[in-house]
Amino acid sequence: MKKPMDRQQVDAELQQVVELRHPEPHRVLGIHPDGDAIVVRAFRPDAVAIHVLPEFGGRIPMTHRLGGVFEARINGKTEHFNYLIEVEYPGNKKFTLRDPYSFLPTLGDIDLHLVGEGRHEDVWKRMGAHPIHHSGISGVAFAVWAPTAAGVSVVGDFNSWDGRLHAMRRMGASGIWELFIPEAAEGTRYKFEIRPGHGGARLLKSDPYAFRTEVPPATASVVHDLNHFQWTDEKWMTGRAGKNVDHEPWSVYEVHLASWRRVVEDGDRSLTYREMATALADYVKQMGFTHVELMPVSEHPFGGSWGYQVGNYYAPTARFGHPDDFRYLVNYLHEQGIGVLLDWVPGHFPRDAHALGQFDGTALYEHADPRQGTQPDWGTYVFNFGRNEVRNFLIANALFWLEEYHIDGLRVDAVASMLYLDYSRKHGEWVPNRWGGRENEEAISFLRELNDTVRRKFPGAVMIAEESTAWPKVSQPTHEGGLGFHFKWNMGWMHDTLTYYSKDPIYRQHHHNQLTFGLLYAFSEHFMLPLSHDEVVHGKGSLFGKMPGDNWQKRANLRALLAWMWAHPGKKLLFMGGEFGQPAEWNNDRSLDWHLLGDPGHGGIRAMMADLNKLYRSHPALYDADSEPFGFQWLQPDAAAANVFAFVRRSRHPGGHVVCIANLSPVPREGYRVGFPRHGSYVELMNTDASDYGGSGIGNMGRIHTEQFGWDGQEASATLTLPPLSVVWFTPG
Repeated sequence: MKKPMDRQQVDAELQQVVELRHPEPHRVLGIHPDGDAIVVRAFRPDAVAIHVLPEFGGRIPMTHRLGGVFEARINGKTEHFNYLIEVEYPGNKKFTLRDPYSFLPTLGDIDLHLVGEGRHEDVWKRMGAHPIHHSGISGVAFAVWAPTAAGVSVVGDFNSWDGRLHAMRRMGASGIWELFIPEAAEGTRYKFEIRPGHGGARLLKSDPYAFRTEVPPATASVVHDLNHFQWTDEKWMTGRAGKNVDHEPWSVYEVHLASWRRVVEDGDRSLTYREMATALADYVKQMGFTHVELMPVSEHPFGGSWGYQVGNYYAPTARFGHPDDFRYLVNYLHEQGIGVLLDWVPGHFPRDAHALGQFDGTALYEHADPRQGTQPDWGTYVFNFGRNEVRNFLIANALFWLEEYHIDGLRVDAVASMLYLDYSRKHGEWVPNRWGGRENEEAISFLRELNDTVRRKFPGAVMIAEESTAWPKVSQPTHEGGLGFHFKWNMGWMHDTLTYYSKDPIYRQHHHNQLTFGLLYAFSEHFMLPLSHDEVVHGKGSLFGKMPGDNWQKRANLRALLAWMWAHPGKKLLFMGGEFGQPAEWNNDRSLDWHLLGDPGHGGIRAMMADLNKLYRSHPALYDADSEPFGFQWLQPDAAAANVFAFVRRSRHPGGHVVCIANLSPVPREGYRVGFPRHGSYVELMNTDASDYGGSGIGNMGRIHTEQFGWDGQEASATLTLPPLSVVWFTPG
């Protein structure tokens, strides 16, 4: 037993408690042996009287010692015992409660060690707020990292947001503060009141590890238990783990939850998570997409950021319901055979006062040097990837979504901004690495550790990089010098393809190489082809609006673009609204223009998109060798004057192939000869000019027969009718 402190020392430490600057208030508050007695102390600044109610009976008055500290000495007792305190406030208001300072810490040395080393892979299970039973008592264990703070308190509904009542204890040199509060419970709102070590105003911060938040613009964290929801997607999760994603069809529908579909009859509100589950699943199944990708769902202060400026990394936004409602959405999609991807933003975070920025009064999650710690394009802070605790926070967050929400993969936003120290910075506005270069070695190390950890812990889950530069080996394994992602967004393909399709056909022959150039590097990475939300905002217009010509020609061009994309090597991603040719630029504050489906032209685009997905999923030649050179061969890459392209896609399975021919001029071409891999009969799988899709109905009557006449380096060929502004597919049959 430790030697009791003398009265002078106790008074000095109690004064620190009163001034809210004691790093370990449990040292003097709560229950302590004192020679042949036990002393109990409580800090209740506004109380007029406090009594101790021991488990062995009685009601022992406490005397006021100093500044709101009350004390009772219980003679003849030398062992700790359980007790309650009865606190009386002015007006004869009495409350009976358990003393939080009578409990041992809820964090152990191993937790603290792993966090300090950045290796606590399930750190969310220890940090934040957790409803638990501690020493047989129900309550909430709170823990927060604030290493330079002079003091930290938990404030919330349980203490009238009074930072004097629940000061936390600092756990040694870890920088983590901890407190178990018996009277707190699930559903309680709370924050951390942080008193900076350098002085200055107190900070009121949301919990970085909170699992639930208030509905914005309110910013309090909410105590939430992750253990209630009952998953029923075992079949999906088991099947996912055994798949080789490179050889699977990936047709991804990108969705912004707030604006996909709204309830006009109810104030034009967004759908809830549970409403979204059935509506989105039914639509995605009807359209044949394999996955949905949700723009960021982590809680964010400003809806206009679309979720890309995250305030709470561990909480799905409360705008659409409870965290378990979001789980319901994921579970339901899985039950319907639909994968769920999330946009994830580990590169930067907003400056909002309640969030991560300057969390303990210093640059904690961000770099202190603004040349490293701020992102000029977005007015945000940049994570300090070299700090163990920060790296742990982010890697564990990725694992959190995969484990706790059964997410099938993460699309990592703005990877280029992480890789380069001079990203969007002028000369003198960035700090070179130790070799004098522009590569962010700490971010590179972080990304490799992140991807290796995901691959190890969650087979079948995917990591996708939104990376817009020529950084090598983004989607190659780390042991081969790569970053370890499964896929990389092909931003070059997107830019070149949209540039070509936006040209009037009379000029396209001069831009022919913009559709052929991408095949020079198509197999250097495992690519995903994106036509994402970024291409239909900020004055860029919709996909439909980018197309040249009158409305008929715009629809024809868009149909051709989609069929070209679905035949091209690479997994597919399409932003909502593109599948039916929404003319208006996307507006995050309003629904898609679903009424347009009553127009045969727009309805025809959607019907074609559904057929594209059906054909894509049923013909392995269109997906199972996406990243392997043998899976693609040009037939006619140089027919620029005719605006014609032709190629063949080959499957890993012998004999399986699809021939794709594009006539991107506005005139039909009769008797146009194209080479085919073999002599025989071919089925016309897809004709984007079909009358069912709103086209002119020109085509090849659904079937052709090749001749034993070599052409385009093939053993057979056929003369075809190529419809105007169209793409046609053929397969043996």
